Amino acid sequence: MMGKHWQRWLGKGFRILVGFSFTGIAVLNVLGYAHSEIVQRLDHLIYDVRLRTTAAQVEIDPRIIIVDIDENSLSQVGRWPWSRDILSKLVIELTDHLQAAVVGFDVVFAEPQSSDAQQALSEAAQLNPALKPALEQLQPSLAQAFDRDAQFAQTIATRPVVLGYYLNQNAQATYGALPPVLFKRSQLGNLTLDSTQWQGYGGNIPVLQKKAGGGFFNPMIDEDGTVRSIPLVAQYQDGYYQSLALATLRRAMGNPQVIPVFPEDVPDDYGAVEMLALRSDQVSLDIPVERGLISRVNFRGKGGPSGGAYRYVSAADVLGGLLKPEDFEGRIVLVGTTAPGLLDLRSTPVNPAYPGVEVHANVLSSMLDGDYKLKPEFSQGLVLVSVLAVGLTLSLLMPILSPVWSLVTALVVLSGAIAVNFVLYFQASLVLPVAVVLLLVLAIFMFDVAYGYLAESRSKRQMVNLFGEYVAPELVTEMAADPSRYSMEGESRELTVLFSDVRGFTTISESLEPNELREYINQYLTTMSEVIRAHRGTLDKYIGDAIMAFWGAPVPDADHATLATQAAVAMQQEAVKLNAQFKARNWPTFSIGVGVNTGVMRVGDMGSKIRRAYTVMGDAVNLGSRLEGITKTYGVGVIVGPQTQQAVTTWVFQELDAVRVKGKLEPVAIYAPVGVQSAIGAAQQQQLSQWQAVLGAFRAQQWDHAEQGLQQLVDEQGDSTLYALYRDRIQYFKSNPPGSDWDGVTTFDTK
Repeated sequence: MMGKHWQRWLGKGFRILVGFSFTGIAVLNVLGYAHSEIVQRLDHLIYDVRLRTTAAQVEIDPRIIIVDIDENSLSQVGRWPWSRDILSKLVIELTDHLQAAVVGFDVVFAEPQSSDAQQALSEAAQLNPALKPALEQLQPSLAQAFDRDAQFAQTIATRPVVLGYYLNQNAQATYGALPPVLFKRSQLGNLTLDSTQWQGYGGNIPVLQKKAGGGFFNPMIDEDGTVRSIPLVAQYQDGYYQSLALATLRRAMGNPQVIPVFPEDVPDDYGAVEMLALRSDQVSLDIPVERGLISRVNFRGKGGPSGGAYRYVSAADVLGGLLKPEDFEGRIVLVGTTAPGLLDLRSTPVNPAYPGVEVHANVLSSMLDGDYKLKPEFSQGLVLVSVLAVGLTLSLLMPILSPVWSLVTALVVLSGAIAVNFVLYFQASLVLPVAVVLLLVLAIFMFDVAYGYLAESRSKRQMVNLFGEYVAPELVTEMAADPSRYSMEGESRELTVLFSDVRGFTTISESLEPNELREYINQYLTTMSEVIRAHRGTLDKYIGDAIMAFWGAPVPDADHATLATQAAVAMQQEAVKLNAQFKARNWPTFSIGVGVNTGVMRVGDMGSKIRRAYTVMGDAVNLGSRLEGITKTYGVGVIVGPQTQQAVTTWVFQELDAVRVKGKLEPVAIYAPVGVQSAIGAAQQQQLSQWQAVLGAFRAQQWDHAEQGLQQLVDEQGDSTLYALYRDRIQYFKSNPPGSDWDGVTTFDTK
């Protein structure tokens, strides 16, 4: 028993140690020392699910309009890029006629527009050299008249226009011009400012960029290729530059100053800012940001003209003067494209082909509404505490819980973690990583289940190895459901034992060939063993043709006496069927005697170092063997002891005698099972009562009365070994009276 306890405690200790190990790995992941793409992707998945939940519940934001360079515009105006004079007309229409507050271009004008007039003059001079001097005199005035870039620059110089550009990580791929810096590194003094850093840029041609505001339109692309956030401010060399969304918002508000606001009481090298503050005499707006001056895109709708979040108008309709000023007055206008051929569709959590221009529109909406989803600076500490609390608690708890409660606990913790995370997201706008906690719970639970399964399988295999030869398969299955309840160690308990033996087997064996004898005994033992197993008995051993079995162990059973009695009667019935088969093969028939006894026995794994067996021992066992030995004397197939007869209340028994068997001083009553009470008729019950009267007269030494009653039974039922035995005894005692001290007990001196 101590060995099993130590095994259980060692198993629990091992499971706790593994749980602590999983917790340690999770802690390293939170601290950034054990990066896992699985954890990151799961966090992205959970974040995306929440985004899709909120994105579907939006209305059109009337403050922002997207002018779409769509397929319709390309078919009417021509392929992109359009001439600068067309773009000038677009800007004039939006600002002068439609009264838009600001026009932001999600487009970069990286190359100057060639002059068709100058190209025509050059070709004419080549064709007719005589005209070359006159054409050269006209070229400056024509060049000025047809300088579309200068004209476009003049258009945007006096109107609220912001041009887009992009940053890159290739210093060799730098061209165009940058807009003025938002602020310089030197302006921060000793403070450190965390931000995305870039090595190069692709800007607008200088003539245009000098006349308009500018903002980069780079999104943050996660490792799975999805856009979930954008930097509002980024660093290039010694300057910090603003995004297209921030630049457009500031231009609409009169270009307030941008001030990075650092948390209080933090060191100069902390780097993270709480917010970007927009300040002027008319403006006071705070824009919370994450570390790196990043803002998460709070996606609204599925994107595109049919997405339901923003009004899209075709650029062709603007150029055609088909729109009304009341729809645009004071609005923020973003010019972009949804045409697939212009390659400005982004993969986002809400749509794998989301217009890039609408990403900036979403950021603008968040800044105007003050609606942000932020991963706070304290998120790492909070997740770390959660990992430690969940990991250590489950590591200690899981090994002592049942499988059902382990599952319930895991589900409760998983559900609670997800629920708290979602509540913080929707109610407090906090984005907290939760994947590492969920995976930690799953890892501890799955290991616990796997360990329990392997341990249970091992216990089941041990159970099968230990008891498979003794008990029926269904009992092994029942035991394997909870192996800890069973062992082969010795104990004392009330059981019922059965012994059976073939009468005259020596004579039978002498009449058969060796191969026939082997088949004969195998078929007999198989049939009888199946009867025992069918009645939930434990097969102890074969002793030649004898069989020993017992009931009530290793699986406790309150009906062990009844089951053993039923098995004994069933063995007699199977013997009749088996004899018919043997007779058909010209084999000798047989008869068996069965002894059944109930009492306290010692049961367990017993034997020597060389061989052991799961068996029973004790006086009650010995009595069962003696009862089998005297069945032939009384001419019955089954004899049961007194405790068996008392325990089997649903059966009717015929008392045979009171005997004192060899090796036992106390006499015991012996009985033969007659049948189930419900199957005993009145006539048979009358005969049993008459027999009991004969026994009473016999024990009272009323020989004549006993003889008369016995003769009446013989006349009614016919003679039998039992009746002949008592008739001989009566005749003997008539001639040889036993004396007044006779107790009516029959003593057997042999086994």
